[in-house]
Amino acid sequence: MKHNSFTILFLLFLSAFCVAQDSLKTVVAEPGDGILSLLRKQGVNPYEVYDEFVALNHHDLRDSVHLFAGRIYVLPRIKLDTVAIVDSLQLQSKEIKELESDSYDIFGEQHKTVITKSERLKGNVYYLVSGHGGPDPGAMGVYAGKAIAEDEYAYDITLRLAKELLAHGAEVYIIIQDENDGIRDDFVLEIDHDEVAYMNKTIPLNQVARLKQRVYIVNDLYKENRGKYQRLIVTHVDSRSENQNIDVFFYHHEKSKNGEKLAESIHKTFGDKYKKYQPNRTYSGTFEDRTSLYLVKKTHPAMAYIEIGNIRNKKDQVRILDPDNRQALAKWISEGVLLDFEGE
Repeated sequence: MKHNSFTILFLLFLSAFCVAQDSLKTVVAEPGDGILSLLRKQGVNPYEVYDEFVALNHHDLRDSVHLFAGRIYVLPRIKLDTVAIVDSLQLQSKEIKELESDSYDIFGEQHKTVITKSERLKGNVYYLVSGHGGPDPGAMGVYAGKAIAEDEYAYDITLRLAKELLAHGAEVYIIIQDENDGIRDDFVLEIDHDEVAYMNKTIPLNQVARLKQRVYIVNDLYKENRGKYQRLIVTHVDSRSENQNIDVFFYHHEKSKNGEKLAESIHKTFGDKYKKYQPNRTYSGTFEDRTSLYLVKKTHPAMAYIEIGNIRNKKDQVRILDPDNRQALAKWISEGVLLDFEGE
């Protein structure tokens, strides 16, 4: 029996569609469910399919990572490198494709897979610096009777941000690194002192020497990448009075229009997210010039310096310690980066 080319293509599509549908099932989120707990309850290793789950369900996630109780979610069941899926489960398209991904050991065994989302940042270079590290843990706080340190949380958010930027095709330099600490999904992150600077440089104890080292590394890389679109993002956690609850805020160099635009774009993204997801709460985070900060003053790329929250305040600790919230912070920063590059 003869088939014309259209019939053959239709049969191939139908076959692929059926395989895709057979490979995926749905589940209803219950009150209190997070992505990790929902996947575990379904007998799925959450770390193997986390990014795929987010990719499949991104239109139905609050704060980009939180579930809505009572809503239906698509649950991947096949390994990331083999599953065929419908391009849009919201019926926007019927194109079948495979998820493209790369692997990066720095994110840890459970999070090393980076699924390609787009090439919107292809050719762009981003330098990511997490505050403190090595002999200096930075700001300290206490949660559930255990000590918590700024550098561990700033690093975790920075890794999550790096993963988001890589997913959009960016070239990313993680300036402070810890080969033992990938992305971690714990509330209390164990404190250690084995972080190193880019290219395995020992981090000095002296504060000025430590800051100078970071400036030299970033500025040397900036020269190497001359002619490319380059930006720097520095992530810190603040320490203030226990009673002072603060929102995420941003600094930039007073004479850098590009740095101001980057900080403003991320700030705007946070403001928009609060309006959408927390309409009864006013976002009070600011962006302003702060050239007195050493990294703001001395580094060459246009940059945004981010303070995530007050590590000593109980409300801010929820934002900092909850791994889902750290993921949301990274996602929102990445969306601000995209806004900065592409404009409104």
